[in-house]
Amino acid sequence: MNEANEYPRGDAAVRRMAQLEERVARLEARFAAPAESPVVVVPPSPIEFAPTAARGEDELEFEVGQNWFARVGLVVLTLGVGFTVSLPYASLHPGVPSLIASALAGGIFLLARFLGPSFEQISGYLRGVSMALLYFATLRLYFFGSVHLLGTESFFGRALLVLAVAGNLVLAYRRQSPVLLALALVTGYVTAIAVGAAGFLLPAIVVLSALTVVGSLRGHWPGLVHVGSLLSYATYFVWAVNDPFLGRPFQFVSSPLIAPGFVLGCVVIFALGSLLRRDRASENSLTNSAALLNCSLGYGVFLIHTLARFGPIFTVAHLAAAAVLLGLAVAFWVREQSRVSTFLYAMTGYMALSMAILKASAVPEVFIWLSLQSVVVVATAIWFRSRFIVVANFLIYVAIVLGYVVIAQRETGISIGFGIVALVTARILNWKQDRLELKTELMRNAYLLSAFFVFPYALYHLVPATYVGLAWIGLALVYYGMNLLVRSQKYRWMGHVTLLFTTLYLVIVGTSRFEPVYRVLSFLALGTVLLIVSLVFTRLRKRRGAMSAANVT
Repeated sequence: MNEANEYPRGDAAVRRMAQLEERVARLEARFAAPAESPVVVVPPSPIEFAPTAARGEDELEFEVGQNWFARVGLVVLTLGVGFTVSLPYASLHPGVPSLIASALAGGIFLLARFLGPSFEQISGYLRGVSMALLYFATLRLYFFGSVHLLGTESFFGRALLVLAVAGNLVLAYRRQSPVLLALALVTGYVTAIAVGAAGFLLPAIVVLSALTVVGSLRGHWPGLVHVGSLLSYATYFVWAVNDPFLGRPFQFVSSPLIAPGFVLGCVVIFALGSLLRRDRASENSLTNSAALLNCSLGYGVFLIHTLARFGPIFTVAHLAAAAVLLGLAVAFWVREQSRVSTFLYAMTGYMALSMAILKASAVPEVFIWLSLQSVVVVATAIWFRSRFIVVANFLIYVAIVLGYVVIAQRETGISIGFGIVALVTARILNWKQDRLELKTELMRNAYLLSAFFVFPYALYHLVPATYVGLAWIGLALVYYGMNLLVRSQKYRWMGHVTLLFTTLYLVIVGTSRFEPVYRVLSFLALGTVLLIVSLVFTRLRKRRGAMSAANVT
């Protein structure tokens, strides 16, 4: 019975499996695509799958059509409205054009607020247009018409312009826009030029420079410092040439005497914009270019103005500039171990010191002080660990020597000082070579080579022709003596080559131009020295050979 009962159960299981297979087959037949059905190929979207070149052209077209046309159009529209407002309307009250421009500026500002959520970029442009028109409407009260309602000489007139600039600055700060802030700063500098008085313009430049740096630091907009530098120094230069935009003759002003000090104040302020930045760990192109602009434009304007009109205080002014610039170089080095900024401020400070020396000293004595300055420059370069300063100082040293050779009418012994400066500088570089990270001896050899040529040149012009050979022999003996003191093979070679030049000089010149007594004396002295040097080196070679043999055994 048990076997008979199991067979029905087995048949049921087989039937159940067959039903499941049929259901699976029906499902596959329903959802599977027929084998004969053609494959439909959907072409790629022309926008999503366009070639790279076509996509780039589309992006460029959208950039030009959407952004650049909007910017240029708004600028042109603003200029058109400004020209319209600036026209003299004899039949209207002088204040009506300003009221119309102010109302138009207010309407544009409301439009910018209305479009803000949907067209943020366009609304930003519109805010800039409204700021420019509002300021121009205020400026229209002072200029551009046959009748002016206000004058820049009065306190109220200046206060109204300052309020217009302050409103633009507040709006720019609230919107956190570097472009609007730059525009507001432009209106501030235009106000300074429009007023033109030294008592207003000079403090205004300093205040606007400080506002530029504060905005740059708070908004983390380092490029704003570049804009402020250009505007500040350009504004000062316009004032320094007597503000020709106000119809005055082009000439440098000579008062007040403290005016160049405001330029140095701006230099310090813009340097603080880099010193107080957040990312001081590394220097970038913006930081380096800001230092370059600050040094070149700041000191350039300072130099031109003091050279043109401040002769009596020129030396004091440039000594003060040297102190300020070298102080900034020290600050950059101590605070962030800067390389480029330290180099730029230090070299500009050395230039200011050179200008003070050139003004305070007469020719040719000025070359003595300039050569001594070279030693000071090398000493500070060692502290700054700046190879750039060392190289630049050598080029300046060569220029000083060549300038003396060209300008000096006769040799007075100053060339001896040049040679001593070269030897001292070479010893300083050798003493602190690890601090300067000078892996090669190129700069030391350059200074030694300078001394090698300078000393014979000086002796040739200082000593009578018949004693030149004897003087050069003495110079060679000095080099050998220095070799004994500092244990440097370079000085021995300088002595060797000096003796060879002396030999050539005596053979070529001495045999034909010297009197018999001086000729005999010179040849005897040279021959004696050459023999002594030969005997010394022979003995040294024997001693080294004996020491080598002893070490081998």
